[in-house]
Amino acid sequence: MHTTRIAKDFRWEMGHRLPFHTGLCKNIHGHSYTLRVELEGTTDNNGMVMDFYDINAAVDPIVESLDHCFICDEDDSVMIEFFLTNPMKVTMVPFSTTAENICRWLCETIWQEMQAHERINSITCRLHETERAYAQYSVTR
Repeated sequence: MHTTRIAKDFRWEMGHRLPFHTGLCKNIHGHSYTLRVELEGTTDNNGMVMDFYDINAAVDPIVESLDHCFICDEDDSVMIEFFLTNPMKVTMVPFSTTAENICRWLCETIWQEMQAHERINSITCRLHETERAYAQYSVTR
């Protein structure tokens, strides 16, 4: 069986912190995130794995929910207390907000949207936290 890969890039700004970290990442800071969503699958009669419009439809709402927000570990009591008296755009998650964990979460979330497309065999997400540093995670059918 032959497979084809396609990919689409997405970009947003988001803040976070790593309370367990002993270095600078313990502080509140932000990144210009770039996410590459790569799909591998078989093509239809027109030669398409998936229309790029359909990729946008699945990923854009996720990106919009994260853009200019603070992604916060639900165990970070310092930040939770702050946000209780300072309402801002926050996304609470049940994990430490490392690039690796965010990438896995995004990939698994997007995979849930893509599973209905039977020609898709796998999805790989590459999350750039900076221009030269990224985490990558894959899900296979």
